[in-house]
Amino acid sequence: MVTILATGLFPGALAATIALALYTTLPLVAFLRWLGWPFYPGRKFRLLVVRPFWYTQLLLPLVSVAGLVGLLLGAPFGQALAAGRALAAVVLAAAGGMLLLGYVGARRLTVRRVEVEVPGLGPEFDGLRIVQLSDLHVGPHTSRRFLERVVEATRSLRPDLIAVTGDLIDDRAEDVAVYARSLGGLEAPLGVYMIPGNHDVYAGWDAVEKALREAKLGTVLVNDVRMIARGDSTIALLGTGDPAGGARGTTRAAPDVERALAQVAPGAVVIAFAHNPALWPSLAARGVALTLSGHTHYGQFAIPRLGWSLASPFLEHAMGAHQLEDALLYISPGTGYWGIPFRLGASPEVTLVTLHQSETASARVHAAIRARRAGSPAREGRHRELTAGRAVT
Repeated sequence: MVTILATGLFPGALAATIALALYTTLPLVAFLRWLGWPFYPGRKFRLLVVRPFWYTQLLLPLVSVAGLVGLLLGAPFGQALAAGRALAAVVLAAAGGMLLLGYVGARRLTVRRVEVEVPGLGPEFDGLRIVQLSDLHVGPHTSRRFLERVVEATRSLRPDLIAVTGDLIDDRAEDVAVYARSLGGLEAPLGVYMIPGNHDVYAGWDAVEKALREAKLGTVLVNDVRMIARGDSTIALLGTGDPAGGARGTTRAAPDVERALAQVAPGAVVIAFAHNPALWPSLAARGVALTLSGHTHYGQFAIPRLGWSLASPFLEHAMGAHQLEDALLYISPGTGYWGIPFRLGASPEVTLVTLHQSETASARVHAAIRARRAGSPAREGRHRELTAGRAVT
């Protein structure tokens, strides 16, 4: 359809259209042929080959359908080609504008404060500050400046511990080296904790985990627990595997909640890091007080005021905070992006979760604010109260 619309539009239009089609299609053929890239795709390859492929595949169906509709509408008036080109151009401009807005949105780093009331939390841990990063999808194509801002925002929040809840890297184990160069300096008094996400599994979890441990980026938790004690109070930090581990036959990276909980000391308050929020009902049923998840990205397109995202039709718990009796869940929209740099209504987020003592469980989710740069004054966001069974964003 695009070839028909472009023919005769300008000298060499047909050749240019065919060249574009080959340029954006051959990479897919190669990817399917080798079930991945037979080499490590560096920064230039991802920016100049992979990204144009994604943009073209997103725009092509929209422009083609618009062109076909224009042809049909213009045919009775003898203006089929002109109408087809006009409507295709309008759709291309509108879609291109939306992609541009999404590109800007993907760089609009925000900070969100989530205050959690936790029954049974010891006084020694009242006010404990956890910074959650999720779905960074770091690769050589990721903006170094953006990652520097993530590090700066994280440090400015003065966390007691940092949780990176999966999808640390994009799609290759070699991406861990890029992650280490940009985020290796993150530290907190009680440690940095990392769990696998589905993309970490797709990249080859054995190799990814080995690289993470060798780089000494923090504590890797896979169906494992670390106990933190202060005075007479104890918190158990539990990290799960990811369902993709089971689907891919990587059983060691698959979730095993029972195995992890067997390591929890009696009386400890359990805080779980689970990349996929689908694990939350199982964790909640077993007494886990708070679960921090990611994975959904809010579909990278959301309408927060309506509590809706592109991920909502496909997932029971897709965004925001949820409560089931005394168990709480917070789903981060993610700090990076996947595919193309595109986010609308689902800004990249550094989340500060603060724990408080309480007799009943609840959460206050503040509105996200722009991550402040060094030297600029902090601004406090508004908040909305969590109501049981309803997402708060």
